[in-house]
Order: sequence, then C-alpha cells, then structure tokens
Amino acid sequence: MTGPLVSTDWLSGHLNDTVLRLADVRWYPGEPDRGRRAYEEAHIPGAIYVDLETDLSAARGPGRHPLPDWDVFAARMGELGMGDDSVVVAYDDRGGGVAARLWWMLRAIGHEHTHVLDGGLAAWTADGNPLTGDSPNHAPAKLTVDLRSGITVDRDELRNRLGAVLALDARAAERYRGEVEPLDPIAGHIPGAVNAPYEGNLDADGRFLPAETLAARYRGLGVGGETETVVYCGSGVTACHNLLAVEYAGLGEALLYPGSWSDWSTAGYEVATGPE
Repeated sequence: MTGPLVSTDWLSGHLNDTVLRLADVRWYPGEPDRGRRAYEEAHIPGAIYVDLETDLSAARGPGRHPLPDWDVFAARMGELGMGDDSVVVAYDDRGGGVAARLWWMLRAIGHEHTHVLDGGLAAWTADGNPLTGDSPNHAPAKLTVDLRSGITVDRDELRNRLGAVLALDARAAERYRGEVEPLDPIAGHIPGAVNAPYEGNLDADGRFLPAETLAARYRGLGVGGETETVVYCGSGVTACHNLLAVEYAGLGEALLYPGSWSDWSTAGYEVATGPE
C-alpha cells in the first residue's frame, strides 16, 4: 500500500489485520472533551482515541498547539500500541482536518506506514460500515524516532524568508482576509501569503479530490516550481491537510510552520488584511 490515503473499502477489508492501528482523532475547538466523548459513544471498530490537545501537542510552546518533544510523542504513541511495524490509519469527522496532524507527525519521526481515512467517519458510515462503543486494549509497543530534517520553519526563519518562499494559509477565506478571528488576538494573515483553505481539498462528500484536480489547484497557487512552499493555519493542525494534499497531488513535500497564525499574531510581526 502506498500513498497517504486509504479508502473505506480498504479499511473494511483490513480491519482485523494485527498490524493495523486505527486512530480516532476527533477534536472540536473550545470543547476539549467533546472528541473523547464522541469516541466513547461510537467509533470505528478497533480504533483508539488520540487527543490533539494532550497527545499531539505540548503544554507550552509557540502557538496554540505547539509540537511536543518527539521522544515524548513516540513514547505516548507506543503506549497506545503503535510500534515500528504498525500500519496506522487516522480519521476524524472533518475530512481529515485533524487526522492529518497525526499523519504528518508520524511521518516526521520516520514512520512511513501511516495514512488518513479518505472521507473519515462520515464516509465510513455512509458506506454502510459499523460503529462500536468497545475500545481495544493494545499491548504497548516500541516506536522509533528517526526524525526527518528540514520539514518545519519557525516564525523568525519564515519572516526572514518572506518573498523567497511561497506561504500558503490553510484557514478559511474570511479569517485570511481579517474579517473575523474567533481564536487568536489579531485578525489577518502573514504578508505575502496566499489563501488555500484546506476544505478546498475536498469534494462535497468530504473526500479528497482526485490527485490531478489537487495538482491543478496547487499549481495554480504557485506550488511545484523552484520556490519552496511553507504551509500554515491557525495553530499548525489543518495546515497538515494541505501538506497531505500537496504530496497526494504528486507535487512533493512542503514545509510546516507549526506555530502558525497563533504564534505569528502574538509576536508583534507585520500583519496583512484583505484578499492579498
């Protein structure tokens, strides 16, 4: 199996594979316990719950969801049963908007056998597949950290490279333009950034658009040339959806600005508003 996405058909056919580790990564802004409650009520059989706030983020750092120490992250995933031989499939109910964060983080430490369920929970149930309230009890496993280099930028590096890199903003258009800002203290975007809302990667059913369609979208935004691409969002979560889409489209890999707007907007740096 290759590629960042798996279909519901593939998952239903491999649900009993002993190497499969299915991760429910549902999360809702401002409601830290809602995702776990939803998981406990009903989830895809065999899934464990992975918490964005406590498992995929550090308590302190740049932005609202700073990356954790990589060894701490790997140890936590190992406690949940993810090991070097595991095939990890992450899902949520936002078209992969949160699940892609786990996909990217596992890839960052060198775990290649990680994927996102295309269409997530909605596609799984729409295709007639079952849910359960039972939780698995996986034995702890060893997850090795082989950290890839050069996959992130911090705010100072990005600031110094503005104009020399293509910055993509994965937030909704109204947040990019500075018309609203529900989460961070200042509205707007990083100067020179191009808006690429992550929802634009999805069709009406919440599944990823075909690779060739995504390739056309991102080439139209400037991805794929000689200029390096950096992706950000509000806090380094949904930006990973765009990173996945760019890779799925066959356009290589882009960089993540983990602190994203929640870091930039509190640093006193330049802010732009409007459509450009």
